[in-house]
Amino acid sequence: MDEKLKHLEFIQNVITRMNSNSFLIKGWAITLVSALFALTAKDADINYILISYMVIPVFWILDGFYISRERQYRDLYSDVAKKDGSNIDFNMDASGYNRGNRSWLSGIFSKTLCPFYGVMLIATLIVMFLIKYLK
Repeated sequence: MDEKLKHLEFIQNVITRMNSNSFLIKGWAITLVSALFALTAKDADINYILISYMVIPVFWILDGFYISRERQYRDLYSDVAKKDGSNIDFNMDASGYNRGNRSWLSGIFSKTLCPFYGVMLIATLIVMFLIKYLK
């Protein structure tokens, strides 16, 4: 039983790390886009805001990767939790769970990431038009 608990602990640490990475990506995305907004407002130059149209999708895709990997490890955790204590092999390979709503593409279009990054894209569009027409 100790082996099973240790294996579950290893998997939980990976899940926690993926969740932390996803949270940090969101923080960096907001920080960078806010800095670009500030530069745009300061210089009234729309070129700064155009950079955010490259930055937001990159962070969105990277965040989707972490979400999909976290989901895969949650499935691995669930399978290990169902195993008998004598069948624990300390396997940390979650690549076999890359199907359905566990793929990278489904992570990108998850119900948590679409609203977050969608609002950022819409806000960027609004700021771009405000700068252009109030200039």
